[in-house]
Amino acid sequence: MPTSFNQSVIDEFRANEGKVGGPFEGGDLLLLTTTGARSGVSRTTPLGYVRHGDSLLVVGSNLGGARHPGWYHNLLARPVVQVEVGTRSFEALAVPAEGDRREELFAHVVRAEPGYGDYQAGTSRILPVVVLERAEPDGWQGPGEVRTLAGKLLEVHTWLRGQLRQVRAEADAHFAARAAHQGPGAPPAPGLGLRIRQRCLAFCQALEFHHSSEDGHLFPGIARHHPHLTDVFARLDDEHRTIARIQGELAALLAGIVIADPQRFHAELEEMSSRLNAHLDYEEEALLPLLADVPWPPDVPKG
Repeated sequence: MPTSFNQSVIDEFRANEGKVGGPFEGGDLLLLTTTGARSGVSRTTPLGYVRHGDSLLVVGSNLGGARHPGWYHNLLARPVVQVEVGTRSFEALAVPAEGDRREELFAHVVRAEPGYGDYQAGTSRILPVVVLERAEPDGWQGPGEVRTLAGKLLEVHTWLRGQLRQVRAEADAHFAARAAHQGPGAPPAPGLGLRIRQRCLAFCQALEFHHSSEDGHLFPGIARHHPHLTDVFARLDDEHRTIARIQGELAALLAGIVIADPQRFHAELEEMSSRLNAHLDYEEEALLPLLADVPWPPDVPKG
């Protein structure tokens, strides 16, 4: 089967430290890997990008076509993406810009790459501007070098707690902006709406993956060696079901942030946060002593 154009660009990019020829020669190019919204399959797409401070901007131009590109739909469903720039590869949170911020960033893109202005002029579709920013929560500092499974569990929990704190901080910023609005007319649309949604999705999906890994592999392995902890694992199993329900409630709560009553919103978010943190605390109390001597990464038997 012949190699597709996209795949030939990807192969050339990876073989030449991010440099490619042809129509992309001399341009800023990155590889964006998203996860299929329905299929769950990873897809890599070469895209031009423009720098904006510490972030990278990509535009869902689809060459000025009438529909958004597939990779854009994917990142709306699964916002944590993989980015390759030059020889670097890193995880990023993909956040589409909204309202005035989208206009400001698109103008910045067009100043750097005027062709995007031509694409926009050729379609009635508003071309999405996506900000690729750090996937880690603000101020993220991991627990240092991880050498045991206990350390890995603690690292994941620290990341989850940081993401939850950031969701809460961004919700607070949204309500503060709403409260500061003065003058006639409705307050401006929230600039953080999609950002909160994407951050929440990243948190919920990471938590779901973490619990699936525990239920499918970690817990059964520990339970075989510690039958006296049957009650502990029964409680954790029950809590995982409860947390899954809270995740759905959290997503629904954040989806309605534009019209939410601040007092009620904060009360509900605080209750959800407290229950999630209590679950992580109990899991650490029960499991960290058991995992303190288990090496990480695991030893792989040599064939």
